[in-house]
Amino acid sequence: MEITLEELAQLEKESYVLLDMRDEDTYRHGFIPDAVRYEAEKLQQTGLPHDKKLILYCTRGLNSVEEALALREAGYDAYSLKGGYHAWLIDSFSRRQDTAAQRCADIEKSLRKKFHKDIFSKFAKAINVYELVQPGDRIAVCISGGKDSMLMAKLFQELKRHNKFAFELIFLVMDPGYNEANRRVIEENAKLMQIPITVFESQIFDAVYEIEKSPCYLCSRMRRGYLYSKAKELGCNKIALGHHYDDVIETILMGMLYGAQVQTMMPKLHSTNFAGMELIRPMYLVREADIKHWRDYNDLRFIQCACKFTDTCTTCDPDGRTVSKRMEIKQLIETLKKTNPYVESNIFRSVENVNLNTVIAYKEDGVKHHFLEDY
Repeated sequence: MEITLEELAQLEKESYVLLDMRDEDTYRHGFIPDAVRYEAEKLQQTGLPHDKKLILYCTRGLNSVEEALALREAGYDAYSLKGGYHAWLIDSFSRRQDTAAQRCADIEKSLRKKFHKDIFSKFAKAINVYELVQPGDRIAVCISGGKDSMLMAKLFQELKRHNKFAFELIFLVMDPGYNEANRRVIEENAKLMQIPITVFESQIFDAVYEIEKSPCYLCSRMRRGYLYSKAKELGCNKIALGHHYDDVIETILMGMLYGAQVQTMMPKLHSTNFAGMELIRPMYLVREADIKHWRDYNDLRFIQCACKFTDTCTTCDPDGRTVSKRMEIKQLIETLKKTNPYVESNIFRSVENVNLNTVIAYKEDGVKHHFLEDY
């Protein structure tokens, strides 16, 4: 019923099909080589091969067991990969220890050469245009373990090598209750990429796990508060988060379509609860597609979301019923791009070209102003 990684490695590639049960967004963040997404409805229409082993995997090998059983009952030679994607990911690190130093050098070289224009230059431009880094800053570079924050850490290291003024970096990782596998993935990637992380622990996941209404929003707010607090304790005056260009335009549309408001994700903010602290977003002008290209070019694999909800395989729904609001917005933008290739830049620039003479009402410092006040 279950097959281990060792047993999988002994099989001829032509003898099996590897099926990834996770949702599309999770699959895009990283998958086992040669695996295809298991979309039950589409595969039922085209048919699954009866002459090959069907090896299914999910995040942690929970839902894949049930699905493999269902396929067996339907007459297929189906198996579940023991431990799922997490087990394969951990195993991939152990097979690369002897090449870690060279791989880190190659990763850094790729930022200086192949991705200099699309990634490093845009990173540096955001820092200059929005005045994100100043002489004497001590910045807590906050690493969640995903592709965006890990890339941001490498970019800061590269910036520090060449910058004209002095500033300090602390690579800060908060463990809000990760499982052992996710914690190890973060540590192994930091080791591979030679990022000297400082890890501290909290129990945020436990605190929000039973919350039914907006647990993700509460978790995000709590995580930011913990990061501010720890960064200030370490003598930092800024925290850096890895939000990118696509996050910005998606946030603008989400605010309009789901929040009935016009707002954007700012490149920097003063903290309202921690005096003297600032939040900066130096990846503000970097496109997500380029981040993914850098990740895949360097054969890197990161965690996507490590909360307890995904730990229980809620991202493994083969019918695609669990689609986040952000994923809906991503799909909407992709649809709009088919008829207007400039739609993304137009959304981004729209909040730079707000004409208050044509706005019914707006808020400033929490106070609402109506156009009739000056009509």
